[in-house]
Amino acid sequence: MSTEPAAAEGHPGPADTDAPRAGQGAEATGPEETGPEEGAGTPGPDEPDEGSGAAADQDGATAEGKDEGASEAAAEIAAQRELQERIAQRKAAKEGPIAAGGKLSGTAADLLAAVRAVESGERPAAVFSEPDPAPRKIVAEPVRRAPAAAPAGPAEPAVAAVDAVRAVLTEGGAPVSLAAPAAATLGEGADSVLRDDPWQLLRIPGVRPEQADGFARALLGAECGPDDERRGRAVTVWLLEQAAVAGHTALDAPLLAQALGKRAVPDPDEAVQSAIAEGDALVFQDALEEPPGGPASAPESARKTAAEDGAEDGSDDGHEDGEEAERPVRVLVGLERYALAEESLADGLARLVNSLSKEDSSQALADWEPAAAAASGSTAELIRASAGHGLVLHTGAEAARAEPAALVQAAARLGLRVCAAAHTVDGRRRLAEHFGPGAPEGTAVTVSGLLSGAEGPGRDRDGALAVDLLVVLDAPQLDVETAAMLAESLPDGARLVLSGDPSVLWSAGPGRVFADLLAARVCPQIASRTPDPGPVGELVSGIGVGELNQVEAPGKEVVIVPVRDAAEAIHRAVQLVADSVPRAIGVPSEQTQVITPGHGGAAGTRALNAALKERLNPGPGRFGGFDPDDRVAYAPAPGRTVPGRVVRADAQGLHLDCAGTPVVVPQDAVERTVRHGWALTAHQAVGLRWPAAVVVLPGDATQALSRPWVYTAFGRGERHLSVVHGADAALPIAVAEVPAKPRTTRLQTLLRAQVPTAQ
Repeated sequence: MSTEPAAAEGHPGPADTDAPRAGQGAEATGPEETGPEEGAGTPGPDEPDEGSGAAADQDGATAEGKDEGASEAAAEIAAQRELQERIAQRKAAKEGPIAAGGKLSGTAADLLAAVRAVESGERPAAVFSEPDPAPRKIVAEPVRRAPAAAPAGPAEPAVAAVDAVRAVLTEGGAPVSLAAPAAATLGEGADSVLRDDPWQLLRIPGVRPEQADGFARALLGAECGPDDERRGRAVTVWLLEQAAVAGHTALDAPLLAQALGKRAVPDPDEAVQSAIAEGDALVFQDALEEPPGGPASAPESARKTAAEDGAEDGSDDGHEDGEEAERPVRVLVGLERYALAEESLADGLARLVNSLSKEDSSQALADWEPAAAAASGSTAELIRASAGHGLVLHTGAEAARAEPAALVQAAARLGLRVCAAAHTVDGRRRLAEHFGPGAPEGTAVTVSGLLSGAEGPGRDRDGALAVDLLVVLDAPQLDVETAAMLAESLPDGARLVLSGDPSVLWSAGPGRVFADLLAARVCPQIASRTPDPGPVGELVSGIGVGELNQVEAPGKEVVIVPVRDAAEAIHRAVQLVADSVPRAIGVPSEQTQVITPGHGGAAGTRALNAALKERLNPGPGRFGGFDPDDRVAYAPAPGRTVPGRVVRADAQGLHLDCAGTPVVVPQDAVERTVRHGWALTAHQAVGLRWPAAVVVLPGDATQALSRPWVYTAFGRGERHLSVVHGADAALPIAVAEVPAKPRTTRLQTLLRAQVPTAQ
């Protein structure tokens, strides 16, 4: 059966993608491996290092000096020597090679601009007569970039543009339903883009390479072939997009080349090089402290590009120094979107870590000590750590949410501007219960509402969030783009506390931010000692450490219902929701949630929702299969699932009630964003809890089971858990032996290059 990917509900990735998945080659180049303390590899092909401008300017200055006066030439040469000396000092200050993506900044950039101004005659050579500035101290607070705005959806394409694309699609035998998304994705002149490069159809979500190949053959005829450079470039980008659906922010170059070979790309190295040259992808060389299984090897194209970059910038790094040449590197290829988000996140977090001076930390520790003394255990540890550090990590399960809530209350009593954000509306409600009715409005918000400005304290004149302390719960659900927006939105001197349960499923979007930060050890980490109560809490705690224990449940808090096949599993699940749980436990059907591994299969969400609707709310489904009072799962954006209830339907669309908030879904978006919601997958249920949960484990879904999946699914019930068990021995094996699938990311390497590892 098809199982729930890490992508958002309503936006599933292809079921049988050939993109390298997490775990392939993990032993050789896993995400836990990190780079050196200083630097993260050599510059990529589109990112020359700081020496390249100096070498080019020196050649230009020499040629120009032959035609101009000796005095001016001498001044220019002296200025260039000064520039080269400064760049050399900057390089010497680092133990490793310059990180990929590094560019000129600060004094070096100013000097380079001045050199070019002199060469062009815009400024006299006397600009260099000023004395050298005093040596700069280490900057404690990196310059904060402008806060990133939440990504806006693509603009609605014009009717004429859609018609033009439809004509091209018809000519190539592609479905005309792709016309609108193609026009929106490819932008102005989308029809011409498709005629010039038919494989650009792969940029449309849901299109696969074999479909794009058929479209290209229809348009190009005999000119179409597997060795077409356009095809190799498009398939490379498609594979990177599929990897992002699986949670990776980049791919190891050998794995990408292997996947391209499976897609009949004759020269994978050339395809990768073409994608890099066109700006469709970026290449990174992250230095490794120790080779995991031998030195990482790059494709010939990547090695050639790196060599050319070294020649252009006038440096011979790795050739003159034998030790540097032997240094192992990990070559990664990724999409610019996620690469920039990861670098932005690392910069923002490093700024927060470094923004509190020792004096400020010492004063804050003294001011916060009475609040810490009034607390106890891990709550007191969390308050003290937050007083003295700009970034703190807090780990714990559901009951541990009381600790960051206590931190927020203590900081508010000290007069600080505070805010706490949860992943879901339900998480916000549970968080607000810890604050009580006296909490200021906007203290408890959702992450999406905070970033959009719909909730929370708003922003100051500089565009930063008006907070001194931001606590983010459900931190494992942060993908790199959302986390980057949060970090960049915080003002200098603010404190960020990320709190969450590290055992649950990771984010729907690319990255594993919370896990990477825990592994990087660049800030204090406080582990809660507050366990979840009751038999359900005891069972889930054991699963978190790989043990599936039997627990005492005198009040039927945990019930195991064995079944033989999928049909029996559906029958028993419906019986539990409609009859057994309300009668024996006292939890009504509308407060009981069914959870299953995937959407398809004999006992997936589609089959379960059909059976539950027939029993609990039968109806003709007049509006796209929905009737009033149907339970639904609404996905307003990738990675977000909001439970709701159908109120009515009219010409405006489908009217929903989502946790008390009215929502109108337009008719053309219903099929894409709304599903029945009596049964969900564990990925959809992350961040949500119900009084009772019924977890269905059909025999045809055993391959989808893992320890994080079981931990997440079993932990969704507050008072009661029923397990419809048809997985036999696959369940204890998954709990004991199947951890989370690795994701390839760069955050650890980027952070360790900027922040010393915490002791």
